[in-house]
Amino acid sequence: MSKTKDAQAVKAVLDYLNRQNRPYSAIDIVNNLHKEFGKTAVVKACEGLTEAGKIREKVYGKQKVYVADQSQFPDVDDGEIKEMDAQISKLSELTKLRSDEVRRLESELKGLNNTISTEDAKKQLAEYEKECAACKEKLNKLKEGGNTITPQEKDKIYSSRKGFVKEWRKRKRIANDILNAVLEGYPKTKKQLYEEVGIETDEEYKVSPPEV
Repeated sequence: MSKTKDAQAVKAVLDYLNRQNRPYSAIDIVNNLHKEFGKTAVVKACEGLTEAGKIREKVYGKQKVYVADQSQFPDVDDGEIKEMDAQISKLSELTKLRSDEVRRLESELKGLNNTISTEDAKKQLAEYEKECAACKEKLNKLKEGGNTITPQEKDKIYSSRKGFVKEWRKRKRIANDILNAVLEGYPKTKKQLYEEVGIETDEEYKVSPPEV
């Protein structure tokens, strides 16, 4: 290895240990420097810096660790340590709150992604309205004494009604789940949310899904 590369390794190791100010083995330093320098170069740099008194070497059995020379750092009194501990505690609590908020928003986003788009909902609504109009037309003919429907048509109507009621209940449940998730972080009342978004409920029109 060239002298320039050796010098670069020495500087990188010294800067890293001073910046982190905690003990590391030579292997740790190699990995933390993203293997920019090989193990041999890092070990050589650590040994040279130790001999020069710029870092300290500590031996634990067969393991050697290296740490920055503490004499270069200013003394920290108990008051500063307590202040830093308080700040760490405050930041840890803030981190927990942010993590909880992220999980809540991810859950809300997942629920929204599982619902159909507005465009698809409009298409389905148009199809249902068309089918409903056809059923009303048949019903009017029956009331007027027109031709009776076949058993197959009757079964199809009952089956369609059952599907519509089931879809009604499903969509109502999904909508309530989404709105309840939004209300967890919404600063106003449920009524104010409905008014702002423009939500109309079954209860408002005094209707409810019939029993199938």
